[in-house]
Amino acid sequence: MKTVTLNTGERVPAFGQGTWYMGDDRATRAEEIAALRLGLDLGATLIDTAEMYGDGRAEQLVGEAIAGRRDEVFLVSKVLPHNATRRGTVSACEKSLKRLKTDRLDLYLLHWRGGVPFAETLAALMALKSAGKIRHYGVSNLDFSDMQEMWPLAGGAEVATNQLLYNLTRRGIEWDLLPWLRERRVPVMAYSPLEQARLAGNAKLKSFAQRHGMTPAQAALAWLLAADDVIVIPKSGRRERLRENFGALAHTLTAAQLKELDGLFPPPQGPRALEML
Repeated sequence: MKTVTLNTGERVPAFGQGTWYMGDDRATRAEEIAALRLGLDLGATLIDTAEMYGDGRAEQLVGEAIAGRRDEVFLVSKVLPHNATRRGTVSACEKSLKRLKTDRLDLYLLHWRGGVPFAETLAALMALKSAGKIRHYGVSNLDFSDMQEMWPLAGGAEVATNQLLYNLTRRGIEWDLLPWLRERRVPVMAYSPLEQARLAGNAKLKSFAQRHGMTPAQAALAWLLAADDVIVIPKSGRRERLRENFGALAHTLTAAQLKELDGLFPPPQGPRALEML
């Protein structure tokens, strides 16, 4: 399995498993659990979830899926902005741990910026780390100016990742935010790397993929995986889809293929507002 190195020095899988919208339908629960377990078998041991997903149902699903295998998993969850106060962050983390049936998170993220000052949230995250409840902390959906504001604060430079909307059709971060993060060795965790499956139906990508012997999903994921500091977390609630997505790791794109994709999906020519889903 290809890995990405966090700024803490720890290496994590470059291909992880997302869980947004999982755990919402009892009819698909068994297959979703089977898909997560298959991912672990294949080496996709990074699992991303959040207290927001299904009001905790996704965390409960993950807890069931990793039962007996917790030590194999690099487990990621997130705190909602309105819970991100000094006391609220600690309380939210403890509730997530209970739903996940574990005693610690490997990475805990602020889900997006809200009204709580960064300094207060960072203080809570540092306290959780000192208490052994979390091993690393980071952020999600923070733009260039947000990161510039947070970084100088106490604990700000210990942010281990920024989870961002990033795929072939959402390249705005490449103008300023991504270079800034790279200078500080903060990897990006790319959510919705397949644009919630819409990229699979993109005519330009379908043509590219057909010419190069892969599926559109594999091409989109391989493009992200070509970077040394990007972690992809596609959601795969079915084992068949997981196997297809995982196949992206077998396709190392050439310089010519990357240039072709730049022509089909051009990089930004100026600053853009941060995009979110």
